[in-house]
Amino acid sequence: MMRPWQALLLIVTGLLVLGAIAVHSAGLTVGRENPAVLSGMLMSRTTILALLALLALIAGMLMPLNRLEPPSGGWLPMALLGISILLLIAVQIPGIGREVHGSKRWIDIGPIGFQPSEVAKWSLVLFLAWQCAFRARNLERFRTGLLPGAVIVFLIGGLIGIEDLGTALVVVLVGMVMLVAGGCRVKHAILPLPFACAAIVAALFADPYRLDRLRAFMDPYADPRGIGYHVLQSMSAISGGGLTGHGLGNGVQKFGYLPEDTTDFLFSIICEELGMAGCLIVVLLYMALIWAGMKILLGTTRVFHRLLAFGILLTISVQAIVNLMVVTGLAPTKGIALPLLSSGGTGWLMMGFFIGLLAAIDRSNMNEFERSPVSMQPVPA
Repeated sequence: MMRPWQALLLIVTGLLVLGAIAVHSAGLTVGRENPAVLSGMLMSRTTILALLALLALIAGMLMPLNRLEPPSGGWLPMALLGISILLLIAVQIPGIGREVHGSKRWIDIGPIGFQPSEVAKWSLVLFLAWQCAFRARNLERFRTGLLPGAVIVFLIGGLIGIEDLGTALVVVLVGMVMLVAGGCRVKHAILPLPFACAAIVAALFADPYRLDRLRAFMDPYADPRGIGYHVLQSMSAISGGGLTGHGLGNGVQKFGYLPEDTTDFLFSIICEELGMAGCLIVVLLYMALIWAGMKILLGTTRVFHRLLAFGILLTISVQAIVNLMVVTGLAPTKGIALPLLSSGGTGWLMMGFFIGLLAAIDRSNMNEFERSPVSMQPVPA
């Protein structure tokens, strides 16, 4: 019988292969000066990043989890969190952060560029899992339970929100739910809600572009060639695919009609070229990923392992749901990538590594069961 970690490996491989193919197709430009060549695609940046994401998954799977567990394992989560905060500050410094589409989200080190927000998002999940396990007896008290974790959550969310409000909202939501799941009281978690809502409203009015996105969500047809263009072109691509799609590479929206076709709106291109069949494949792969992860979560008894698995699954689920809602017009455009599909090196590598940690939890469960005296007892006839 296939173990959940083995299923995870197959599912992630399937998503990365589909993602690499879809990104290549969405970014396809054919002409005499730039012909589409298979060898060029196989050696492209996207394919190499997909392979590196698989290597990151294997690295996470081989990670000795006992070095991360409380109390002694806190040095790594805290170090990663501290580095993440410094990177989020550094990206705002002129000459360090690189601006893409009007937002400073990238830091370049030589030929390599990465997004500090992705590093911070996953570092926070690891830190909160460790902190909740370490402070398990004190989580019901506001001062020793929710407050320290909430300060970190809103600090990370605030730094990310300077340039990327959508990712900041995902980070804060995941962080607060993890604190409640770890043992903090719900009534304590509700206390910061008015301040969070006020911060969101202030962020919306601070940037007219964010208000335009909200208006486009409310009525995209009010300005179909302006603020409503993204979502209308996305829905056109999805509906135009029909049941079986136009065929891989035969979509037309990617030729200058649908913006961000390799990243935020990649799902629309998949639907246009592969139709409802491609849509179902993507949804079923995500459902299988969450199912395998839930099997792992329910199969472990260690608090740190359970919280880490919960945080990983929650992050993937929220990110996937938000992206699918955006491309179908059910939520304002936020710039949230589709996990393991949308083009993005930092996101693929970090998610691959943390799914590897999820697989490592299952391998740890299996080893504990095999060493258990109960498992060695003969089954009575």
